[in-house]
Amino acid sequence: MTEKPNFLYFITDQHRSDYLGCAGHPVLKTPNIDSIAEQGTRFERFFVASPVCMPNRASLLTGRFPSINGLRYNGNHLTYRANTFVDVLAQGGYRTAHIGKSHVQPMTNFPPYERVDPAALGLIEEAWKDDDDVYDQELPSRYSTEGRFEIRKPYYGYQHVDMVTKHGDMCGGHYEQWFREMAPNWKELQDRGNELAHNYSCPQAYRTPIPEELYSTSFIRDKAKAYLTEQAKSDQPFFAFVSFPDPHHPFNPPGKYWDMYNPADFEMDIPYSRHKNPPPPMSHAHQQLLDETRDLNSMEGFMVHEQEIKEAKALTCGMIAMIDDAVGEILDVLRDTGKLDNTVLVFNSDHGDYLGDFNMLLKGALQMRSITQVPFIWSDPDMRESRTQPKLASTIDIGPTILERAGLKPYWGIQGQSQLSAIRGEKEARDSVMIEFHDSGARMGFDQPAFVRTLVTEDWRLTLYKDQDWGELYNLENDPIESHNLWDDAKHHGTKARLTEQLLQHMMNAVDQSPRSLRRA
Repeated sequence: MTEKPNFLYFITDQHRSDYLGCAGHPVLKTPNIDSIAEQGTRFERFFVASPVCMPNRASLLTGRFPSINGLRYNGNHLTYRANTFVDVLAQGGYRTAHIGKSHVQPMTNFPPYERVDPAALGLIEEAWKDDDDVYDQELPSRYSTEGRFEIRKPYYGYQHVDMVTKHGDMCGGHYEQWFREMAPNWKELQDRGNELAHNYSCPQAYRTPIPEELYSTSFIRDKAKAYLTEQAKSDQPFFAFVSFPDPHHPFNPPGKYWDMYNPADFEMDIPYSRHKNPPPPMSHAHQQLLDETRDLNSMEGFMVHEQEIKEAKALTCGMIAMIDDAVGEILDVLRDTGKLDNTVLVFNSDHGDYLGDFNMLLKGALQMRSITQVPFIWSDPDMRESRTQPKLASTIDIGPTILERAGLKPYWGIQGQSQLSAIRGEKEARDSVMIEFHDSGARMGFDQPAFVRTLVTEDWRLTLYKDQDWGELYNLENDPIESHNLWDDAKHHGTKARLTEQLLQHMMNAVDQSPRSLRRA
């Protein structure tokens, strides 16, 4: 047993906070993830720094907001110049491993939504000079050949990397290279024309012919088990980041997980009709539903019918159930190797999914709790007891919390606050959180890419949209589903002003303080 604790960090993709058994879900069963909560602290109000994959994952690694770490929207990259809490762990004597989805560099060949040609305007291309580095470690071309692509390491602090890119049954990276070796008929298995028969109408529901044992969740499970088995031979502490691409759309749980849950068992909890005064993007999505002009293959949020919602919920639960089974097997290895008693277990997600709230699906500029609030569970060998933490915390707090538990100091300019005291039930670090959102294209009825800032307090949610004459204000105590926008209510103008000032304080604190000054003047 080492003096410093090990860390085993599980993270999922596009997973709402209420889609766990331990969070009270009425249908979904997650006994293995629940077992972490049964011996740990489950945060009931844990919010992302940004409800989008890449910006929030970069914020997790750096402990800094997207506006500061530079990865503000999908399709960008986290500069190699950025320090991460994993760098600190590695320098502090930890073995560090990333197994699964990373997504802090582009992982597709698709062009951006829009691009101004600087040459046509006579401009220097970017505000920053090129750092003369190449951010291609997650691109499909790196994994198109036989054998295994050796990723550049350390990769943002990770010394060991088993890379998985993209989503669903078309994942890439090291998984893709492994999949082609394991399945001589891999082309047939990934041919969309060979979809298995089903009667689902849900957009992006696809019944993959890929068997469970060849699906990405199984690959990540087995790589994690192998890594933990190898760590049993060493007294050096480890940090293992195990990252599943599910339950992100497309909705395609393989094998038995496809029909593990019945859509008829799910409810239409919060229909669009319950919103008293829908904000413009929601009204826009509703009109597209009525006009049948939805882009059903989109990555942006859109509105769906009741049966489609129930099917999406059932298939999402199937994907989560497969992850839960994988978590159980990984925990068994940790237990069998004798490392459990000195390992901090963490379960988290990068953002949520509207998943039926007001008939919406996927994610987007509307900062509803379904996409901004995620699971966060911390089980510590020093305090294996079940508790819930109702206070607020943020993704940017994760790095500082891990570093404090490891006995290491964070770097100058980190913006998160350690939540270790809150985990121990001693005190809370936050009375409010800020959430950033920068869209990479004009979507959901916006005529320009949405630029959004949200403040969440104990009782309120305030959201400001740049260059818009509307916003959102919800009383979370009286209206927990956020169905009555009080933005224009004269009785609440004082509250709106007070919260706007509080949000401004957050934004002022979110400026970059790095690098530290070298001289007085």
